[in-house]
Amino acid sequence: MYYVYILKSLKDENLYIGRTKDFNRRFREHNSGKVSSTKSRRPFVLLEKIGTASEMESVELELKYKKGYKREEMKRKYGGVA
Repeated sequence: MYYVYILKSLKDENLYIGRTKDFNRRFREHNSGKVSSTKSRRPFVLLEKIGTASEMESVELELKYKKGYKREEMKRKYGGVA
């Protein structure tokens, strides 16, 4: 199973969207500063985690959240900048 996830920074309240096969490991990496793009924005809380059956599904869903109609929906739902 692959996951698309939405995190919110407690530091600046902005959102982060990502995808992974091992969510628990990736979430720990975000909060421990091992991900360069999120290192300065930690700590994070999980807002949503969506499971997908294939890697291709997760890629498509991540793109919808980052660039598609889901982006605006997410901003309204959670606030912050995606």
